[in-house]
Amino acid sequence: MSNLSDHPISRRWPARHPERLQLYSLPTPNGVKVSIFLEETGLAYEPHLVSFASNDQLTPEFLSLNPNNKIPAIIDPDGPGGRPLALFESGAILLYLAEKTGRLLPADAAQRYETIQWLMFQMAGVGPMFGQVGFFHKFAGKDFEDKRPRDRYLAESRRLLGVLEQRLQGRDWVMGEAYSIADIAIFPWVNNLIEFYGAGELVGIADFPQVLRALRAFLDRPAVRRGLAIPQRAA
Repeated sequence: MSNLSDHPISRRWPARHPERLQLYSLPTPNGVKVSIFLEETGLAYEPHLVSFASNDQLTPEFLSLNPNNKIPAIIDPDGPGGRPLALFESGAILLYLAEKTGRLLPADAAQRYETIQWLMFQMAGVGPMFGQVGFFHKFAGKDFEDKRPRDRYLAESRRLLGVLEQRLQGRDWVMGEAYSIADIAIFPWVNNLIEFYGAGELVGIADFPQVLRALRAFLDRPAVRRGLAIPQRAA
């Protein structure tokens, strides 16, 4: 791929601003990680809505960018060496963009890896577990007579919230005073657990006051409020 127009995805989502980073996404907890980062840093980008309602994620054009058929995905026309770079997986995208911009990831090596550690905490634990709680509480899983699967994911989600609660004791953010990609990864999932899945009472969210305090601070950020609604869903 020598330029953006060479990529098959441009046939379905043509770029009006091909010089900008292209974001293919949906405002889900994973999707908004990238839009929030981009809003926080002011990096120029063009968002494209990948609609699950019309199975956009299963089209040949999207699969040419992400064979795992998940959002978000990006193409940076000004990637390493000035060549276009296509990426999927929200954690990988956050790391790439943080290194590209020099923002929201500590320069100190030890703190950098500690931040990555908490990013992986979200990717490996918080996202999958909170998503399963949402399935069993809000979607088809609520009809299962056997509640043991739900309770298994519920217990693990409470455990993860406890880990986060302990980490936030005496800290503004996951990494202390500095807001980082760890916060951008974790708090959309906490918000989704409470607001979209309606599972706050189920998980006993009131038992985690530091998590709630940090979540409120996260949601008060103007870039977060903007990023949570990008890309705009179709009317």
